[in-house]
Amino acid sequence: MKIILFAHPSFLAHQSMPRFAKMIEEGMLQKGHELTVWSPKAIFFQLAFKKPFLEKWLGYIDQYLVFPIIVKLRLFSCSKDTLFVFADNALGPWVPLVSDRNHVVHCHDFLAQQSAFGLLPENRIGTTGKYYQKFIRWGYRKAENFISISIKTQTDLHFLLTKPPKISKVVYNGLNQNFEPVKNKTEVRELLTNQFNINLSKGYILHVGGNAFYKNKIGVIEIYDQWAQDFIANIPLILIGEPPSEALISCRENTIVSQSIYFITNINDYQLKQFYQGASVLLFPSLYEGFGWPIVEAMASGSLVITTNEDPMKEVAGDAGFYIPKKPNDIQKVLDWKIIAAKELEKVVRLAPQELENATEKSILRSKKFSDEGFVNSIEKVYQQIILNK
Repeated sequence: MKIILFAHPSFLAHQSMPRFAKMIEEGMLQKGHELTVWSPKAIFFQLAFKKPFLEKWLGYIDQYLVFPIIVKLRLFSCSKDTLFVFADNALGPWVPLVSDRNHVVHCHDFLAQQSAFGLLPENRIGTTGKYYQKFIRWGYRKAENFISISIKTQTDLHFLLTKPPKISKVVYNGLNQNFEPVKNKTEVRELLTNQFNINLSKGYILHVGGNAFYKNKIGVIEIYDQWAQDFIANIPLILIGEPPSEALISCRENTIVSQSIYFITNINDYQLKQFYQGASVLLFPSLYEGFGWPIVEAMASGSLVITTNEDPMKEVAGDAGFYIPKKPNDIQKVLDWKIIAAKELEKVVRLAPQELENATEKSILRSKKFSDEGFVNSIEKVYQQIILNK
């Protein structure tokens, strides 16, 4: 197959999307297919001089005015059997450029779209944001073929489309790095203790993710604080991701265990794997997700996972996960939620040796459902089906 992969521009500094696009690129090349990545270059963006407001709007010029012209010129040299693959549904505005040719859109989540409709009360967006999401929606609605990363995402997609798609498949994400357990967690914890000057010898509670509202990072801190109030918090909380916002820092300072909560940023892939391997448990109480990559990464690394009792988190963690309710919007109900979550955390952290071993084995087994090889094989079949059906 001849494949053109549309990907986000590197100047947006996304984290998960480049990894996903790279997984497609490497997988298809290993299969012997021809693949070229198309994405906008920073032309006007460079004129912003690192001012966020200017970067945003000048970046839009590069993405939605300059890049489409370049694409139209490149299309003259593309054969009719070329397949155009969009690495993310957020790239919708480019879909009409090739909607009359072989194409497929990979769908991750529709949280921004749902926010624009006022369906997510936790995330209210302004007028310009609503118009931007309408622009994206106008684009991907021109597509006929879709691959979603979870049944939940597929359900949301079908709700937003105005007509039934020709092809709509679910292909779970695969692990795009080699995550694996270690025989001795103590050794990993000692290494991390020395590297980061934090006492992790007895274990730690881990959270991995950005600062987006749906990650519920404040909820992570609230659960940990409640656990410290109701039980004995003898291991620290490690939050890996973006630099903490002022709200997160304030939340930490208002706990009784502020000295045991650590924000860690700018670590490499190897260090991330070590943190997964040494963790007592991954605490992942997301409000929403498209998939929930850290769940699989943690399980593959031999860590237990506590997550929200809703899809797609349940869909991913399956019978290997430990579950808590979704954090309520009603402030009066938040305390009850924290107490329930803290009890579940206490239960998992205090598992007896044999129970811990059994739960760990179940986690590792569950993670094998999400292999990169299985992902590549599955999307290849869909790609071939699209070309044959055209």
